[in-house]
Amino acid sequence: MTLAAWKFATKLIQFNASPKDPYHPKTTPIYQTATFEQEAADALGEYDYSRSGNPTRKVLEDQMAALEGGTRAFCFNSGMAAITATMRLLSAGDEIVSDYDLYGGTSRLFAQVLNRAGIVVKYVDATDTAAIEAAITPATKMVYIESPTNPFLRVVDIAAVAAVAKKHGALFAIDGSVMSPYLQNPLELGADIVIHSATKFLCGHSDVTAGAIVVKDAELGKRVYFQQNAEGTALGPFDSYLFLRGLKTLKIRIDAAQRSTEKIAAFLASHPKVGEVFYPGLASHQDHDVHQRQARGGGALLSFTVGSAEAAKKMAEGLELFSISLSFGSVQSSISIPLKMSHSSVPAGMKGVRIPPADLLRLAVGIEDTDDLIADLSRCLDLI
Repeated sequence: MTLAAWKFATKLIQFNASPKDPYHPKTTPIYQTATFEQEAADALGEYDYSRSGNPTRKVLEDQMAALEGGTRAFCFNSGMAAITATMRLLSAGDEIVSDYDLYGGTSRLFAQVLNRAGIVVKYVDATDTAAIEAAITPATKMVYIESPTNPFLRVVDIAAVAAVAKKHGALFAIDGSVMSPYLQNPLELGADIVIHSATKFLCGHSDVTAGAIVVKDAELGKRVYFQQNAEGTALGPFDSYLFLRGLKTLKIRIDAAQRSTEKIAAFLASHPKVGEVFYPGLASHQDHDVHQRQARGGGALLSFTVGSAEAAKKMAEGLELFSISLSFGSVQSSISIPLKMSHSSVPAGMKGVRIPPADLLRLAVGIEDTDDLIADLSRCLDLI
């Protein structure tokens, strides 16, 4: 039976954890070294300096490529480092056509870093493929989206956008952090680059900051590797080890969290004190049909409105099982007010990017008992 025929859960566990190690350890060793001794003074071996390559990171990167169906993967010291490396594929005078619904850190990068490099970003509603095509010019070198988006959980038709980008010779990059490779594989739908904030579902335990890029094209992979090595943003060996360890339980963690999220979304949608619920797993979600075509579940992230900033603050601070924290994808449930937290870094007055309303709350559902989580939410909703 070949790797391609294995189910996802098997791929997560059955991989070569220690290539070329004569002792065949079942867990990948931590090659905690900066340099590697060379056999000759005039030629380098497979590994020479851990910035350029490290055996622990190589196992992780090969595993990420296998899980996403790519040719090469690259792991970075943060999700933003991965996004930045993707942007380094562009040059002054190039344009990006981007969806207007972006993570706050990405908005900051686009508005305050890329502008200094002479790269122009145009924002459109990427759920309207015609709007993307209308915004493309000969200078457009990349189309960039998230799907589902954070925090509104909008869904972009990945295959349709891929077709438009390919037609115009632009790279198509997607941040797939909300779904992970378990629930969605953008490369199979035509994307050139898929990016992950591995801090979230991939690592899954709030103990690693990491990012990943996976590409389908080998030549594009060479360009990404050059950038990773040139700027020195590669993930270190110990964090690579932790990333690998967390990755093994990705399926069972998401399965548990997703089951709870589906029930929580239904509970919130029926509660009189909740305005809108944003969760692509709900049949009432405006992009539900598109999401069903390209993903294998609604995920474990949702957002909802409660009518006022005061109610949102009271709700977030009153919960016992949902800690107030910035990230998502951990085994522990959390809550945040995106306007004040994950999207507070959107530059003031920035045009084109969608700003979350003050009453929007984002829930990152963990693996606690579903009934306990709903009871906690119900208690707080009764108090606001």
